[in-house]
Amino acid sequence: MEYMSQDGYDKLVAELQQLETVDLPQVREAIAEARDKGDLSENFEYHAAKREQARLLGRIRFKQRVLENARVIDMSRLHSDSVQLLSKVEMTNLANNSRMTYTIASPHEADLRQGKISIKSPIAQALLSKKAGDVVEVRVPAGLLRLRIESITL
Repeated sequence: MEYMSQDGYDKLVAELQQLETVDLPQVREAIAEARDKGDLSENFEYHAAKREQARLLGRIRFKQRVLENARVIDMSRLHSDSVQLLSKVEMTNLANNSRMTYTIASPHEADLRQGKISIKSPIAQALLSKKAGDVVEVRVPAGLLRLRIESITL
């Protein structure tokens, strides 16, 4: 079971709909056009279109499985007293006093450019259930990271 925000769920549904109603018909049309050109054994366009179709069908099946197991979190039932999924956490790196803010998101919504880290990441795992003011140590590939939680919001 994958927990996610309503926004993340809606984006997955929209992406699946785009794949099924726009992208897949375009690829099927490209296959039909390539097939009309004759000899399929040496037809590069046909083989490229078939590979693209297989890739799209794989992505569609993956998105469908994610949506089948998805559970949307009711934001009204969340509390900001400790770190949990969908919490926005402001913290300070104690090694260099730099501040950073991350939102703990489902793996399917994680996007570092938007400040969303996966709940399965080492940092998020270390932060879970901690409160403002707590200091956590996280083992990351670069070594040991000491973080102090400054604030938690939703």
